Amino acid sequence: MRRRLAAVAALVLLITACSVPPEVRQAPPGESAFVYVRHLDMITEWDPSRSYSNEVVALQNVYETLTLWNPVTKKAGPRLATSWRASPDGRTWTFVLRQGVTFHTGRPLDASAVKASIERTKQAKTGASYIWDAVSSIRTEDPSTVIFTLRYPVPLDLVASSAYAAYIYDTKAASDLRTWFAAGRDAGSGPYTVSSWKKGSEHELTLRSYGGYWGGWDRPHYRTVKYRVVPDPSRAWRLLLRGEASFVYRLDPKLFARALATPGIRTAEQPSFQTAMMLFNTATGPMTDLRVRRAVQKAVDYRGVVRALRGGVAPASGIVPEGLLGHIRGREPKQDLPAATTLLQQAGYGPGGEPLTLTLTYAEGDTDQQQLVRRLRRDLAPLNVTLRARAMPWTAQWEEGKKKRQDIFVMYWWPDYADGYSWFGNVFHSADPPMFNLSYLHDPATDALLDTLPELIVTDQAAAQRVFAQATTRVLDKQAAVAMPWVVNSRRAYLGGIQGYDDNPAYPDVVFVYDLRPSG
Repeated sequence: MRRRLAAVAALVLLITACSVPPEVRQAPPGESAFVYVRHLDMITEWDPSRSYSNEVVALQNVYETLTLWNPVTKKAGPRLATSWRASPDGRTWTFVLRQGVTFHTGRPLDASAVKASIERTKQAKTGASYIWDAVSSIRTEDPSTVIFTLRYPVPLDLVASSAYAAYIYDTKAASDLRTWFAAGRDAGSGPYTVSSWKKGSEHELTLRSYGGYWGGWDRPHYRTVKYRVVPDPSRAWRLLLRGEASFVYRLDPKLFARALATPGIRTAEQPSFQTAMMLFNTATGPMTDLRVRRAVQKAVDYRGVVRALRGGVAPASGIVPEGLLGHIRGREPKQDLPAATTLLQQAGYGPGGEPLTLTLTYAEGDTDQQQLVRRLRRDLAPLNVTLRARAMPWTAQWEEGKKKRQDIFVMYWWPDYADGYSWFGNVFHSADPPMFNLSYLHDPATDALLDTLPELIVTDQAAAQRVFAQATTRVLDKQAAVAMPWVVNSRRAYLGGIQGYDDNPAYPDVVFVYDLRPSG
C-alpha cells in the first residue's frame, strides 16, 4: 500500500503543480493498509450485542446491519436487507434479505440467523439493546424473509440501521459467545474480519479483508485496516504527513488550518450529531445541591470556548443537535457569572463562603475538552471554587464514572440511530447500575415523559416534539443535570490519494473503509 500511496502522492503533486513542504513525505513502501488514527482506546466491548462505545469505528467495518442510514435522503437504505415493508398500523415489518451472504465463520446469513442474532441482543438487556424493545416476536417465513411483530409502532427500518445493537452476527460461532468474543474474535458478515488485537497498545487493532464478502473484491479496495491510538494530536498530524497514517479523525483548529494548506492532504468538514456534555453528579458530593449544579451551569464560558475552537464546534441549543427530532431552537446557553456567584453563596460557598473543590474527568488527548476545562477552572477560581481536572483514557474514565467518583463527567454523545431519543433514554433515564446515565439522575417525572417517546415518534411527531421540549426543560432547568457546551463540527484530514470518503453523521467517526478507493 505504501508504494501505491507514494505514487498517488506524486500524481497529486504533478496535477496541482504545488511544491510539498519539507515535512510532507511520501508514504514508505511495503504495506497495503488504511491506517486510522484517533486519541481514544478503540475497544471497550467486543460482544456485538453489548458494544456501546468507541469500537463502533471498527465494528461497523466488521459487522453489518439490516439497513444503513443515508445522510442524503435522511432515510434508511439497503444493507443486509434489500427491501422491507410495514403494515398500515406500523406493527408488522417484513424484511427481505440479500442473497449469498456468509458470516466470517463460513455459515450462511439467512432469516434464522437474523432472528437468533436480534433475539440474543434483546436478551442482553444492556448497551443499546433497548432499540428492540417494541419487538414482541420474530418469525422466519423462508430463508430470505424475516417478519417482526411489534407491541407498538416504531420506525423499524430506522431502528435496524442503528450504529449499536443492530449488528447481525453468527450466534453459532461458539457455545460460549461472551468468552469467545472477549478474546477479540468476531462473527460478522462485513468486508473485514479481526486479524489482531493488542489491548492497551498504540497499534491496537488490525482488520483484514474477508475473501467471501458479498460485495466482492474485484475493484481496488484496502485489504488491511489498522487502528492506531495516538493521544498527542501533533504527533497524529506528523504521522499523516509521513504517510504512516491514512486518516486522522479530528484536528484542532491550528492543525486543521495547516491541513487545508498542505498539498497532498485532503480535508472534510461538516456538522455532526455529536454533542459535548458536562454531566453533573446528582447522587453524591457537593453537586447534589441543585444550587451548585446551576451555578456551574452558569459559570461555563459557552461563547468563549466556541470562539476559541474556531469553527471546530458550534453552539448547542437544548440537548439534541439540529437536524434530528427533539432539537429545540433558541436554547443556546450563556455564561452568567453574577448569577453563579449568588447561587454558590446561597449554598454556603462562593466569595466569602466555604471553599469548594470540584473534581472533573475528561478524555485524554482531546484538546477541545482541554480548552473547556481551562476556561472553567479560570472562571470558577474567583468564585472560591477549585476545579481539579484529570485527563483519562476513555475506558478508565468510564469505569470511574460508573462508580460515581467525580463531580463533573465530560463526554461526547451521539445517537444510536438518527433521532433524539438516544440522548434522553440512555443518558437521563433512571438506570441502576449506571451505564451512560453518568449524572445518576433519578427523576420519576422525567422518566414518565421519556417512556412515552418511542411510540409518539412514530404515531404523532408533533406530540413527540412537545415531550422532547418538556424533557429538555426538566433536565436542563429543573434538575440542572448537565451543561451542553457545543455540537462538534467534524474535521477530518486524510491522504490525497484516498477517494470515496463520505462522512455519515449517524455513524460518528466511522470510516466505511470498503467504500474507499486507494488511488488518485
